[in-house]
Amino acid sequence: MYFRAFPMLARHLSILAVPLLAAVIDVLFDRLQTLFTDPLGGGGAGIFTMLSQLVYLWAFGVAIVQASNVWRGRRGSFDDAWEEARSKFGGIVIAAIGFQFVVWAGSYVGSFLSDFVGLGLGAIAAFFLIYTIPAAAIGGMPGSLALAASFRAVRESVLGSIVLAVVFFAVYYIAVPLALPFLLVHLPPLGGQLVLALARALALGYLAFPFAKQYDDAAFRRSW
Repeated sequence: MYFRAFPMLARHLSILAVPLLAAVIDVLFDRLQTLFTDPLGGGGAGIFTMLSQLVYLWAFGVAIVQASNVWRGRRGSFDDAWEEARSKFGGIVIAAIGFQFVVWAGSYVGSFLSDFVGLGLGAIAAFFLIYTIPAAAIGGMPGSLALAASFRAVRESVLGSIVLAVVFFAVYYIAVPLALPFLLVHLPPLGGQLVLALARALALGYLAFPFAKQYDDAAFRRSW
């Protein structure tokens, strides 16, 4: 499914619309963060970071809905995905907040022992909650139900979930920062941020396909 996702993305480029909007909003938040928090010595910067993450998670939810429709042989149009995701807006946002809180709590508690333990606990929490957004976006499960659904899906497909987590990390945290245009062309700060925004949108658009397929498969196995 990781290879099939490339031609699917090429045939449904509209899946990039909301992730690209989220990436541009992230650039705007970065500018506002500098404007409002620099006079305070950086105080309050975490609020903008949290808002940016929520916007990205919401955008990822919309992309996952469209990717799931494509996998299921439907039209896979942006309009259909947008309408479906909009009807689940509250559930996706609550699930995204729950995901952020649990990962933050794991990192925070672990940090009392050491930074390494904090990072490890945060990563473990993120792994078991990897299907939270698909559960909310595809399954329509809000809040704690989406968190629980993710935990069950990971148990049903541990190996597949590990591969998915590795691919996500490799694409979003390694490939994106090394976006080729950013390496080859000297750009002003804003230009570099916009290139990075495009790379993040492409990454989320691609990742939506394996996330949707993997969650659908795990949920189907649970139903049996």
